[in-house]
Amino acid sequence: MKTFQYSSLILFLLVFACYQKPKENIEVGSKAIKIKSQQYITVLGVAQDAGFPQINCEKKCCMAFYYGKESKKLVSCLGLVDIEFNKKWLFDATPDIAEQTQILKEKHLDNGKVIDGIFLTHAHIGHYTGLMQLGREAMGAKNIPVYTMTKMKTYLETNGPWNQLVELNNIELKSLKADSTVNLNSKLKVLPIQVPHRDEYSETVGYKIEGKNKSALFIPDIDKWHKWNRNIVEEVKKVDYAFLDASFFNSGELERDMSEIPHPFITETTTLFEDETMETKQKIHFIHFNHTNPALKDQNRLNDSIRNLGFRFAKRGDNFDL
Repeated sequence: MKTFQYSSLILFLLVFACYQKPKENIEVGSKAIKIKSQQYITVLGVAQDAGFPQINCEKKCCMAFYYGKESKKLVSCLGLVDIEFNKKWLFDATPDIAEQTQILKEKHLDNGKVIDGIFLTHAHIGHYTGLMQLGREAMGAKNIPVYTMTKMKTYLETNGPWNQLVELNNIELKSLKADSTVNLNSKLKVLPIQVPHRDEYSETVGYKIEGKNKSALFIPDIDKWHKWNRNIVEEVKKVDYAFLDASFFNSGELERDMSEIPHPFITETTTLFEDETMETKQKIHFIHFNHTNPALKDQNRLNDSIRNLGFRFAKRGDNFDL
């Protein structure tokens, strides 16, 4: 029965993929929980690096936005908010950083700072290029802490225009080491975890974010789960929330060789977890959707089918208590 359920998801892709007719109803993200603690995660974006709609896309998936049938999706990003210690952090500096920091300020915490720190995952355009907004041509920030792995740090220090941010003290680079915990304060910890990805300019990490009571795993980009030296099923079981790479729904989604841009398909991830408990499946919140991914749509029967299996989709505005 389970095999039939998971196979049927693939059939949905053929019907509801990028060429699907846009629907009339729009449902923008809702709160995942009511915040009870002083420390929590908020979702600030869910799209792949180029956002939604994507540049020069005239397929029905993107045209649905221009027709007013779909909402704009900001690039994948998490905010970490600590009301008790009056601090806030970003996980990735996306091209949508101006809007995302404003959301943090208006809806979560206005502490007089644009941000108290940024944790970068890697050097692909959706994950670090927002740093440009901190430079001389924009806000001219002062010593914003930017947490990076070694290769990423070297890349920023030795390549323009990023090295100018360092030289003008717009940003202050903080070194990370894989599997070495950063203690933000007595209530919050961040652990970088290296993952296999197309590392042209930097290594790639995901993060484990630990609060006093709960923890989260954030892996917006990875090549394939089987290439990792860890078992993703076991890693999800260790946390309360898992924000996982959902760039593509299934093979054949793009009109180019998808082996050149490997990511775990949603169908691959759901299959890995098909024999796990509902409690484990419900920890997974898919994030980082390509514009062609039918699961990115505000409303889609495909999404309902996956939710019925226990899985979740991250939405901008979702909050997760730590």
